[in-house]
Amino acid sequence: MDLQQHVLRNALLDAVRQGLSEAPVVALLGARQVGKTTLAQDVASRWHGPATVFDLEVAAVREALSHTPETTLRDCEGLVVIDEVQRLPTLFETLRPICDDCGRRAVYLLLGSASWDLIKGVSETLAGRVQFVDVGGLALAETGTEHQDRLWMRGGFPRAWLAPSAAAWRRWMESFTRTFLERDIPSLAPNLGFRVPPDALGRFWRMLAHYHGQVWNAAELARSLDVSPRQANRYRDLLAGAFMVRMLPPWFENVGKRIVKSPKVYLRDSGILHFLLGLAELAQLRLHPRYGASWEGFALEQTLLAHGERDAYFYATQRGAELDLLLLRHGQRWGFEFKCTDAPRTTKSMHIVAEDLGLHHLWVIYPGDLAYSLAENISALPLKEIGRIRAGFGR
Repeated sequence: MDLQQHVLRNALLDAVRQGLSEAPVVALLGARQVGKTTLAQDVASRWHGPATVFDLEVAAVREALSHTPETTLRDCEGLVVIDEVQRLPTLFETLRPICDDCGRRAVYLLLGSASWDLIKGVSETLAGRVQFVDVGGLALAETGTEHQDRLWMRGGFPRAWLAPSAAAWRRWMESFTRTFLERDIPSLAPNLGFRVPPDALGRFWRMLAHYHGQVWNAAELARSLDVSPRQANRYRDLLAGAFMVRMLPPWFENVGKRIVKSPKVYLRDSGILHFLLGLAELAQLRLHPRYGASWEGFALEQTLLAHGERDAYFYATQRGAELDLLLLRHGQRWGFEFKCTDAPRTTKSMHIVAEDLGLHHLWVIYPGDLAYSLAENISALPLKEIGRIRAGFGR
């Protein structure tokens, strides 16, 4: 298969450039190796004027910015890129007065592999001065819909998706997960306030792969790993803060029914999920008990890549009515069910949740090729067409 070795991410590139025209700071947030540095390089190569890059993975650079941060950054002009900014969170306090200086001659592009929740005080420090751009894994719109199965199996990390063979993909995953546990997590330790044993977190991560797509139950996982529920919650929050796990919150309102109020947990990258489950080929995945859950997580991430992560929920009642994803968009409620089947059909649950939530439309997202109506305000839609949905679409 002839694949280009650099995937163009034009939508993200446009978002960064727009942010830099509107705010003194733009923060690119996403997992390690998801393509933030490459995206920043693309921005810098198109920048009209000087561009300076500080990589905080380099000890000498980190040392220099630790001792004279204000002098170093204030003297810069044009575009200033600071990579792996979570390694030196004190920089945010330095940037605040620089951003407020009417004589400022630079804009700042920060790249981070940890959520702001893991870096205490950042949101408050740069409030009103920073725009955020979330960098997720590769989307179907970027790889081409003809590569849907490859993207599903290998996941959205660019180097994993571009690996020349299944064996090369597995080796990359082995290196990535080991580096993440043994180097990246310890580097966050000063911000966490507690010690995280890599082996214990690795066991938790693998266990979580078997709970992918289920409602979070800290006590159950804690018993399986012989740790306390509090520790299980800490491990979960750490993986979520490092963009490895998605916690999808429940939607609940006064509908006169008993509602599930715990979040659902997903591994954000389908490739990591399959690696942790010991799967390397799509044929193996099709025979695995987590086949349907894998599709649900993959289709969920692609939907959020296409339509944004804000105001996203799941819905479930104690009596069994469920909706995989609820998005609040353009004053409408969009519903999504993710079904790994050749020919989706409606279920009683779909009709119940459509009425409970007052859905504008409910789409059943599946791996096929044909979009068709299932019932009034319920449609089957191929995942490859997820970007077609817009305000008013479906009615």
